[in-house]
Amino acid sequence: MVLAGGATLLVGGLAGLGISLHGLQEPSAPPLVSAPVAATTEPDLPAPSASPSTARATAAVEAATVDPGLPRSEPVRLQVDAIGVDSELVDLGLAADGTLEVPASGFPAGWFTGAPTPGQTGPAVLVGHVDWDGAPGVFYRLRELQVGEEIAITRADGNVVVFAVNRVDQFAKDAFPTDEVYQDIDHAGLRLITCGGAFDQDAGHYVDNVVAYAELVRVVHP
Repeated sequence: MVLAGGATLLVGGLAGLGISLHGLQEPSAPPLVSAPVAATTEPDLPAPSASPSTARATAAVEAATVDPGLPRSEPVRLQVDAIGVDSELVDLGLAADGTLEVPASGFPAGWFTGAPTPGQTGPAVLVGHVDWDGAPGVFYRLRELQVGEEIAITRADGNVVVFAVNRVDQFAKDAFPTDEVYQDIDHAGLRLITCGGAFDQDAGHYVDNVVAYAELVRVVHP
């Protein structure tokens, strides 16, 4: 894939992000994979285009009035009570081939340092594995998020920025919506990304990506 600005990226979204659920008792919600298998490849997630589209995705939930554009401050903790997530965050940059790095294991989640930090104007991007080495990963239940459910991120400056989910989508890896995920927006947004769908044993990765979109609704000051 060649993105605007000349950046060449591997096709397939988060190819291989997550390992199988082999030997794991299934939770009450249906699993993301169609069969337990073992993955061996590293994931490939497109990085943002050099000149992204400026079209906004239609929001199912309107963000409450907040002070826009907080100063930049690194996120240090992610909490999503609705799906049982409480995770530290690691830094993720770009790999040599232009794809977005992913966490080295199932926990913790990571944040893309090349995007706005949560609470800044623009889309902050967090990535996590759906499963790893036979156990659920940090974003195993990501697809269960419902519109209106909240995501809280603690920043290094002590502020806690709270986002409300406005939609959760699933895309084939070869149709990953790069512009939509990284596009310029006029408010503080958030994208959480993991793998989904069936597991392709030949390719060694899941066939889809799950993306949760959210918008800032309030800031809890220290």
